[in-house]
Amino acid sequence: MRVVAVIPAYNESDTIAEVVTETSDYVDDVVVVDDGSTDGTAAIAREHGATVIEHVFNTGVGGAVRTGYQFAIRRDYDFVLQIDGDGQHDPEYIPTLLERAEDHDMVIASRYLNESFQEYSFVRKLGITFFTKIVNVLGGVDITDVTSGFRVYRVSALREILHRSDKHWAVEQTLEAAKNGQRITEVSIEMPTREAGESQFTLDTFLLYPFRMTDVILRVLVFR
Repeated sequence: MRVVAVIPAYNESDTIAEVVTETSDYVDDVVVVDDGSTDGTAAIAREHGATVIEHVFNTGVGGAVRTGYQFAIRRDYDFVLQIDGDGQHDPEYIPTLLERAEDHDMVIASRYLNESFQEYSFVRKLGITFFTKIVNVLGGVDITDVTSGFRVYRVSALREILHRSDKHWAVEQTLEAAKNGQRITEVSIEMPTREAGESQFTLDTFLLYPFRMTDVILRVLVFR
């Protein structure tokens, strides 16, 4: 079982070294997709043994992880572990995720199967709940944390659900996986709020959710 870790990173120079080092203990290879950083993230990741793919400009997390997925598919890995570069995801949980992945196509680390989501802002919790309910209703699944970026994918299944949008990639992929009948499960993993950088969940982004969600739904349920 060959496993590659994909780490999307944008100006994560304070945390990327530790994330790369600790993640490498559990996988075969670590790939950092530097999404247009201006703070030396790429150089630090290389110094600590990661393969680094650099974007010329910032595309957002969706664009960064898509680049990492394509890398994994081209090199025929068995599984892709996705983990953030900001230190919010504890690499010690990686074996638990990989163990569950042996019998599933997608494994999601859920903050809503424990109490760690309580630390999040009201807007962020509202956004997570909103997206999760939409996917559950339209996809016929029962998950709790669709926006979690701490995941494992079976590469053979990932080929079928590569997202096109750089916004709300997790919603699009999970919904499409559900509609395709892929085996999705969750694992309870605590994720404290990030100590560095900024969250994607703001009041402005929440107000745009209905419009972006319409785009995601049309893309998955109609155009595909």
